[in-house]
Amino acid sequence: MRDVYTDQLDAIFDDLAGISRRVQAAVGEATEALMTGNSSLAETVISRDAEIDRARERVEDSAFALLSLQQPVAGDLRTVVAALRMVGELERMGDLSVHVAKIARLRVPAVAVPEEVRPTMARMAEVAEDMVGRVTQVISGRDVEAAIALGRDDEEMDQLRRRSFTELLGDDWSHGVEAAVDIALLGRYYERIADHAVSVANRVIFVVTGHHPAPAA
Repeated sequence: MRDVYTDQLDAIFDDLAGISRRVQAAVGEATEALMTGNSSLAETVISRDAEIDRARERVEDSAFALLSLQQPVAGDLRTVVAALRMVGELERMGDLSVHVAKIARLRVPAVAVPEEVRPTMARMAEVAEDMVGRVTQVISGRDVEAAIALGRDDEEMDQLRRRSFTELLGDDWSHGVEAAVDIALLGRYYERIADHAVSVANRVIFVVTGHHPAPAA
């Protein structure tokens, strides 16, 4: 009986990793749509978000079933509660990818990101996608060391966010208010994806160790 219960807990984490892989794909595809003005790809990201929502519902159903039928205690209860919180974070990351795709779609046939800020925005997108990919590995392996490293590496995203503000608030900005708003929103979306990735990693640390990680210095 205990083996079945353990398998059910493991299955929930497998499902979380699967959702994380979907989110990583959404971040990459939304970014490609943004940088190329590909409206069909943007539509694909938007429509596939329903798959992430359904996957979240399945994880929630499994977690609530365990809570009601197995009445877990101690470490097992910690795992189930953390999973419920993690799946919400992952879904939100998917929603943020949709926001990126919607900006891409809104500006077609133009490209939303002006040429001079493309390197910064492209790097923000790359960091966000990489962090989601690493979260998948953290979840799959319940890897505390990798989770700690992910939290430390979030600093680059913070630096890129500050750089994007410097660029759009500079005296030589010539693209108007609309483009400035797009860049401000896009920077926020990528930053929040990274923040959620760190939060998911921190929850894995809590599941494995029973302790919340110390805040970054």
